[in-house]
Amino acid sequence: MTLLKSVKTHHFTLLAAMPLHYTQTPVTELQNLAIQKAGIRLLIKREDLNHPFVSGNKWWKLKYNLEAAQQQGHQTLLTFGGAYSNHIYATAAAAHELGLKSIGIIRGEETIPLNPTLAFAKDQGMELRYLSRTAYRSKHESEFINQLKDRYGDFYLIPEGGTNQLAIKGVAELARQLQTEVEFDYLCAAVGTGGTVAGLAEGLDKSKEIIGFPVLKNALFLEAEIRKYTTKQNWKLNYDYHFGGYAKTSPELMTFLQAFENEHGILLDPVYTARLMYGVFDWIERQGFPPSTTILVLHTGGLQGRAGFHIT
Repeated sequence: MTLLKSVKTHHFTLLAAMPLHYTQTPVTELQNLAIQKAGIRLLIKREDLNHPFVSGNKWWKLKYNLEAAQQQGHQTLLTFGGAYSNHIYATAAAAHELGLKSIGIIRGEETIPLNPTLAFAKDQGMELRYLSRTAYRSKHESEFINQLKDRYGDFYLIPEGGTNQLAIKGVAELARQLQTEVEFDYLCAAVGTGGTVAGLAEGLDKSKEIIGFPVLKNALFLEAEIRKYTTKQNWKLNYDYHFGGYAKTSPELMTFLQAFENEHGILLDPVYTARLMYGVFDWIERQGFPPSTTILVLHTGGLQGRAGFHIT
């Protein structure tokens, strides 16, 4: 597969990157008695449907990184993540679609058989390398990166979770698109590294407020991370719905997930979107949103994570 197409201009030849496939997604209204009693309108943007494997916010965070990798002539993507990382899953799939090689540096020891996330990444052609948790902490250090270059040669580096300036650019583009599609007052999203909230803040005008729901326990550090990428003040974080920490669950959360899916016919994942929707509905019942306002929830995909919890 040819990755770059020549585009002739009057003075020179540009290299145009092949774009990652994208499917337009709907905005769906959610209705039940609690929503009606609160006197609000609740919408969900179905970005889980934008790509079969590179879904939700991952598509937007990778968009301009993939473009840059191709335009710079790289044939290999290298990135980092945990054993159940949505980012690892999405990067492997994106590289496969575009005919690029991919390398995943995985936190922790290899476990055989591979879990569904890593098995998929390997099937997509990703080379997996495992690091101890101690060694993994060096992933930002230049000496460690140089060691990776000595071993693997030239590659395009995407950070853990995919958050960098190009990711912010992609998510900001999504935010601007949302404003043209639907009227809303609040935009709610799950928070992992903070990059999605930062990008949404950059793309939305000041009349919209973003509410992020961190999935990590003790996540106050995320505010500083978000401020690395935006100076806007149109966002805040609600720390009350982490359910004990990243990827931890409870009978209450899993019962909510099943009830939501039965009522609305929309699948959620236990790590991100189930916590997000639980938090949004809890706020609705607590009258946390002013009456006569419209709340838009961003479904950030990641449904591959269901397999790790044995949810079909």
